[in-house]
Amino acid sequence: MIRNQKGFTLIEVIAVLVILGILVAVAAPRYVALVQEAKIAAAQAEVAEMKSTLNLAYARLFIRNGAAPATGVAVLEEAGFSDAAADNVGAVPDLWNVTLTGAGTSVNISVNSRNSDSEYTASGTWNIPS
Repeated sequence: MIRNQKGFTLIEVIAVLVILGILVAVAAPRYVALVQEAKIAAAQAEVAEMKSTLNLAYARLFIRNGAAPATGVAVLEEAGFSDAAADNVGAVPDLWNVTLTGAGTSVNISVNSRNSDSEYTASGTWNIPS
């Protein structure tokens, strides 16, 4: 009696599992690196947003006073930030912790975290336009 049996042999199943294991071993490190790069890019975008906010505050001061502000601290105050203190910017789920420090005619920007995730870090400098 010969019956027509259908299905996969054990060797075929093991071969597929080995191939899937190799794919996961190659893809997992790339995924982790991609996540880290995305966090850095998001923090850099927040630095750019802070520079834009400072540009708007600078323009408001310039228009109101008829002259350029002399210090970065004046621009920080106009933007509603405290000098050299960590401020929370945004709202959940995008609550950024940012430190802005006035230094003469510039402002140093440090992104410390996003929603308490300290892997989101970047820094930059905004200068009073000349």
